[in-house]
Amino acid sequence: TSFYGRFRHFLDIIDPRTLFVTESRLKEAVQLLEDYKHGTLPPGVSNKELWEAQKIKQAIIHPDTNETIFMPFRMSGIVVGLLLPNQTLASTVFWQWLNQSHNACVNYANRNATKPSPTSKFIQGYLGAVISAVSIAVGLNVLVQRANKFTPATRLLIQRFVPFPAVASANICNVVLMRHTELEEGIDVLDNNGNIVGSSRIAAKHALLETALTRVVLPMPILVLPPIIMSILEKTSLLRSRPRMILPVQSLVCLAAFGLALPLAISLFPQMSEVST
Repeated sequence: TSFYGRFRHFLDIIDPRTLFVTESRLKEAVQLLEDYKHGTLPPGVSNKELWEAQKIKQAIIHPDTNETIFMPFRMSGIVVGLLLPNQTLASTVFWQWLNQSHNACVNYANRNATKPSPTSKFIQGYLGAVISAVSIAVGLNVLVQRANKFTPATRLLIQRFVPFPAVASANICNVVLMRHTELEEGIDVLDNNGNIVGSSRIAAKHALLETALTRVVLPMPILVLPPIIMSILEKTSLLRSRPRMILPVQSLVCLAAFGLALPLAISLFPQMSEVST
């Protein structure tokens, strides 16, 4: 599949409207796809309806387990509190903890489920990610505050970029710790017909590396673009005279960046990759 095709695919998956799909609508979509697969599609069903059913299934159903992913942990979940301006030490710790808690659950809910992973690995990855994110975020904030060479305005701008290295490094830690079992035991590899032909540690290494790179690229537009945009918008007369609008405007900016960044990051690599035998 081309990069553009993967981008369109994951753009559908993060559609926030899929969060509100009812259980009956999900069953209807899955049944429609099953009917299409077996050539028993009812007359009058359009291609548009089939693509909509495909979008619903891919956004909600786990591809390995065929189980429904809990709503907050689907790819359309959002946490924007990391970018709130003028954060205190307590708020920095809170938002980093909340973000990594959400990330850990998303990683677990969307994991490669061809091999069982013990709960202890999940807990280990969660604690490692939270500790690394909080440590880096707090450490960088302290360094910036003690940098006397910077003006208060410059210091505030730099502090807004602190979440990115904290989140990126924590995301890598989260992925590696939570999926370390795959490196030891390997993951299932399939032939062209989808039949399992064995278990491969090399394939697991490829999968883990691609996932880690994706987790680094993913927060770039989300945690880099909004601070730049908001630093410009906050100087406008509209937001200066209406400070209560800053948070809603920032949420919209974050939402736009998130909508662009998530499908771009996940589209970097295909969901099913090839390795040489």
